[in-house]
Amino acid sequence: MGSRRAFVLGASALASGIGIPAAAAAAWMKAGPETQGFAAGALDRLFETGSLVPALRALVVVRNGHLVGERHYAGTRSDDLLPIHSATKSIVSLLVGQAVAQGKLNSDLSQTVAELLPDLAARFPDAAANGLTLRQILSGTTGLAYDYRLQARALSISADPAIYAMGLEANAQPPGHWSYNDAAIALLSPILERVQGLGLAALAQRDLFDALGIAHSAWQRDRTGRAFAHRGLSLRTADLAKVAWLVADGGRWNDQAVVPSRWIEDSTHAHTPGAWSIPPIGPTAYGYLWFTGQLHGTPVAWAWGYGGQFAFTAPALRLAIATAATDPGPRELQAQTTAIMALVAQAVALAG
Repeated sequence: MGSRRAFVLGASALASGIGIPAAAAAAWMKAGPETQGFAAGALDRLFETGSLVPALRALVVVRNGHLVGERHYAGTRSDDLLPIHSATKSIVSLLVGQAVAQGKLNSDLSQTVAELLPDLAARFPDAAANGLTLRQILSGTTGLAYDYRLQARALSISADPAIYAMGLEANAQPPGHWSYNDAAIALLSPILERVQGLGLAALAQRDLFDALGIAHSAWQRDRTGRAFAHRGLSLRTADLAKVAWLVADGGRWNDQAVVPSRWIEDSTHAHTPGAWSIPPIGPTAYGYLWFTGQLHGTPVAWAWGYGGQFAFTAPALRLAIATAATDPGPRELQAQTTAIMALVAQAVALAG
């Protein structure tokens, strides 16, 4: 996410680690940058520039399915699990796409919260959230009143984020207006659990991470024991780059379809204008929990976590980039996020 303070949760929010045997992990294919179209020394200079951004902790660059550069900063190691904050949402979008392909969710995304969570809807029959469709949740057009600056902590420490979402009232925005709403997205955790019969973290491991060779992750849980859908996932930055490359390559990993290409296209297509902007990207929009825009004339899409945690894709350039950074205070947030996106933009320019 672009502008939300990270919150330290109390003992009620649990972190769970999930792993698979190391032998099952698919290692990156590595290649020298020059063999993948970068000028000699260009990425080395980019990584040196990264050392001038105090908050940067990792920068990973992938081209044509090859890891061409990885640098860690300030004592961070390649095997550290680092929080990706609201970039978690974009990974949840991939799980929704898989559920659609499996026939667990309707392809038109017209099912409502009341249809998907009937027991919860019966407890709160007058909740505005009951009428939300999956499409509205994914595209950020819920029409529910929510201010992340004031409510994100309350949501995360609530007894049940799904119940918190049911208490939101309709806002005064016109239909189709984009607004950031963690609470509405939190509903995707119980929705996916109900239709798949498996909790979110275990589902991600089975249907996504195993295929990508992501052997280790950690996912914060709410007080009911569910993994958060709107935040809370930690990954190795090289593994976050696997997610970015999966999207850049149309949902494929090592020539095997993992997420339907149609879903990748739809979720990284601009459905809602008016999403947060970040220079030097042109007008930004929102797909299905992915941000979209143009950079140097190239269509791009990215997962955006607080403080500059990016899983960035430029499919036309066969390029994917992942970053990790510290959690800034509100005063430092904009400058830090802009500085890290500037590094991403430099990598795109070098590949162009």
